[in-house]
Amino acid sequence: MIFNRFLKGAALAIVIGVSSVAMVASAGFAQSVDAPMPPAAKPDPNAPVAEPEEEIINLLDREPEPLFSDILAPYAPATAATHGVSNGLRQGALYLMAKLTQDSTPLDDGLIWRIYSETTNADGRLELVATSEGGDAEFRLDPGTYLIHTAYGFAQATNRIVIGKEVLSKMVTLNAGGIKFNASLKDGDSINHEPISFDIYGMTFDARGERDKVASNVKPGSIIRLSADTYHVVSRYGDVNAVVRADIQVLPGKLTEATVLHKAADITLKLVNERGGEAIANTTWSVLSPGGDVVVEATGAFPDFVLAAGEYEAIARNNGRTYLHKFEVASGEDNEVEVVTTMSELASQQGTASN
Repeated sequence: MIFNRFLKGAALAIVIGVSSVAMVASAGFAQSVDAPMPPAAKPDPNAPVAEPEEEIINLLDREPEPLFSDILAPYAPATAATHGVSNGLRQGALYLMAKLTQDSTPLDDGLIWRIYSETTNADGRLELVATSEGGDAEFRLDPGTYLIHTAYGFAQATNRIVIGKEVLSKMVTLNAGGIKFNASLKDGDSINHEPISFDIYGMTFDARGERDKVASNVKPGSIIRLSADTYHVVSRYGDVNAVVRADIQVLPGKLTEATVLHKAADITLKLVNERGGEAIANTTWSVLSPGGDVVVEATGAFPDFVLAAGEYEAIARNNGRTYLHKFEVASGEDNEVEVVTTMSELASQQGTASN
């Protein structure tokens, strides 16, 4: 959102600049017609020299910073849990730091560093040489070529490095941001306490036509760290058909808050002998769409579902008999739907007689 405002502001500045240039040109043209321009005043050689103004740097025009760059940093990393690192005079020293964007400060927590040997083992896999968790990290490594895997939540980066017997300091720019999900109903009422979950997918499809799943079963209010990109998000309210899909962009160094609007309600079904009566146990249920497709099935006296807003038909089977009842689900209006045996039997008998 902030980034979008910046783009709009930049565009507006360009329009104003063009307009100003046009106005000056018009004024000059008018003066050249009416009268010649007077000569400019002779500059004063004794006038003080003005300090040069600082150049305004356009963030969109500057050169991008390498995602894996050298840094001038004291060789004294913060405390971190480092495993698999051995010390030796013949080894090289590697000091690593990471940040979200070019302009952000280095991260001091939440990072996972993994160092892999570039050569594979007998199983054909890269050999894990060392790991570290926390913020910045220090490693002592034998001379050779390694792969550095940096993870910050679901934001990841892999870089290659050649280690000698010297001291190297590197900065990893993750180019990452975050996203926070919420969900609401038609009146803006939060449904974060309900069975809401979010799945995050990439935008590309594999050979089977499926998207690559990045994160699953994310709960409302959770902050997910992701590489800056556009993601396909699927929000599920319950386990049936209340599903909302959206494409959401994650900006580097920004937290995107996304609220998904669900049009659904919680429905409880009951088979009763009369309105307001006791529910009949051992009932088998099927809920159909207007087109006759089965939406959900269950067995019990009080089956409970979250259904998307729309029209449905409930089919209750008990003791060898079948009862039908049409009902409607309104968004945000949880309801108890009663299927009455006597009314259903009467309607069924009338339908049979008419046929």
